Amino acid sequence: MMYIIVICLIGGMICGYFSGISSSGLSNHIVTLGLLMLLFSVGIDFGKNREILNSIKENRLRLFIIPMGTIIGTIVGSLVAGIILSMPVKESVAVGAGFGWYSLSGVLITQLYSVELGTMAFISNVVREVIALLIIPFVSKYVGSMEAIGIAGATAMDTSLPVIVKYTSSDMVIFSFLSGLILTLFVPLLIPIILNF
Repeated sequence: MMYIIVICLIGGMICGYFSGISSSGLSNHIVTLGLLMLLFSVGIDFGKNREILNSIKENRLRLFIIPMGTIIGTIVGSLVAGIILSMPVKESVAVGAGFGWYSLSGVLITQLYSVELGTMAFISNVVREVIALLIIPFVSKYVGSMEAIGIAGATAMDTSLPVIVKYTSSDMVIFSFLSGLILTLFVPLLIPIILNF
């Protein structure tokens, strides 16, 4: 699966470079359709799995450990990276607060702060997603399933979900989806707060 992901990514980059398709055109429709199909198939899995509701009832507070840990870890990591790179604290933390959601964080930071920081947010969050897709199998095997979900950030509910499910277990689907959902909701709330601080 990891090799297929890398091959698809590189193949897409080559096609995008030579095809001249605008990012706001056909490729956006294909991505949107793919994500909707992915979420639909996840919904089918949820519907078929009668134990998901039981899992939610049993794990109540545990379901929030992963997203809260991801938020704290990402903010602290962004703060440390900013200190190492001699960046202003609010800039480095705002970039990290994208939690892998590059399309929104880049645009939001560009509108609220600057094009340069928005571009940095876009690139760093794309890199986060790619790295997550590549290392989820290893993290899951050698560290743990919850940690594998955490590194995916906001993408744990969509693009990273198939990889997480494949390399962890079906029990982790609800943890992954809920973590991604919570992080996705936090991105448009945290970034403006951080940049206006």
